Amino acid sequence: MDLAYKKRFGLFHDPKVAIEIDSLDEHKDVQRIVYLMAKYEFSWDIVRSLDLALFYSYGSDSVSKLLARTGEFEKHGQKRYDDTAILIGHFIESGWDGEYGRRAIERMTKTHGHYTIPNDDFIFVLWTFIEFPIRWAEDYGRRPMTQHEQNAWFNFWVEIGRRMGMVNVPQSKGEFDEWIERYESVHMIYAHTTQRIADSTVEVIESWLPKLLRPSVKPTVACLMSDKFLKSVGYDKASPFRRAMVKGVLKLSGKINSVIVFGRYPSLMAERKDKTYARGYKIEEVQPVHLSKHQQKMTQAANLARATGSNEKQA
Repeated sequence: MDLAYKKRFGLFHDPKVAIEIDSLDEHKDVQRIVYLMAKYEFSWDIVRSLDLALFYSYGSDSVSKLLARTGEFEKHGQKRYDDTAILIGHFIESGWDGEYGRRAIERMTKTHGHYTIPNDDFIFVLWTFIEFPIRWAEDYGRRPMTQHEQNAWFNFWVEIGRRMGMVNVPQSKGEFDEWIERYESVHMIYAHTTQRIADSTVEVIESWLPKLLRPSVKPTVACLMSDKFLKSVGYDKASPFRRAMVKGVLKLSGKINSVIVFGRYPSLMAERKDKTYARGYKIEEVQPVHLSKHQQKMTQAANLARATGSNEKQA
């Protein structure tokens, strides 16, 4: 992506970013708009909100059953978090026209292709990626997204869904929200798998913090999620005091971030540090552990077959 921006005086957001976003077409230029939103204008907000979006998707009994069946979140929770963040990060940064974005979409699609996943579950997860950044910007962000930005964000993710093979994706935000109400009335219910995956996710977040702060993770999550989600994963509601305190801190951080940039500007994937991939990675190898092991076995079997065939010919 061309035309880079810099912090003003090494601290502040550059207003030219928002001006460029406003000048672009919300249909034809969505890749550039989303790049500017995710890497400059809402870099802190989008990362936090997508973390929350992924967590919310585990409240679906259907989504959680697959995750529980593979065992990846319970055995390799940090890696599954890093894998998802890396792949999403690349196609947000590079778009589907860029090499890394194209490869990330192909890798994610190929991984999903190993499982039988209902189309409705794909659409539900896609909706969380659309909804939560918009909602977070409104509630806790440095500023709310403009309608133009919301439209571009929506159009970007609908196209990602199409490129990943999803069908019958609602074509307007209003239709999507109505579709979600019907989906959640069926699938946002308590199941032992929803609680297992939620607990595994909490454990990953706890591992990032000092031991003294770890008991606060689950109550903090309860402050940020709907009652419907909390019921689906078997979590207690947060007290009104705790909820007010957590939301107050986030609103304050948003006001600070409205002036002072949090983190790098732009926030690029090349500068990202992941616990799982301290030595780097290839996009094609970013996949669940059990798929990697299966792939290794298949490669070894193919090599053995070739070696056996070669020996037979020589004999």
